[in-house]
Amino acid sequence: MDKNNKSWEAVTLVLVVFVLGVLLGGVGDHVWGARVWGSQPGPLTHRDMIIDNLTRELNLTPQQVKQVSAAVDQKQAEINKLYAPLDPQRDQIRQQGREAIRAALTPEQQVKFDQFLARLDEARRKEKAAE
Repeated sequence: MDKNNKSWEAVTLVLVVFVLGVLLGGVGDHVWGARVWGSQPGPLTHRDMIIDNLTRELNLTPQQVKQVSAAVDQKQAEINKLYAPLDPQRDQIRQQGREAIRAALTPEQQVKFDQFLARLDEARRKEKAAE
């Protein structure tokens, strides 16, 4: 009976250690993920990439970064205003291209293509909103 009791104690101890290992591993993964993956910035906008590249390559001071950012923002707004009248024509050309591509696809591929375009259009809307 004493031997049987010790077997149960050993099994219980192994199970407790296993459960504690799983819990500790889960907590460690959560903490590591929050510190490493949670601190990574999202994708940069085109504007942010320009500013980052200029800052790094020209070794800009914080004051210069503010001035360069203002200049880039102002010129980007002017470019957007210049091209705004062409938006309907560009959208029409884009739609014609999409229709030509869809004509070459199977019905299954068309469904995937439409999903791809939805993601692309959403990314384009987000990029435009960030400008």
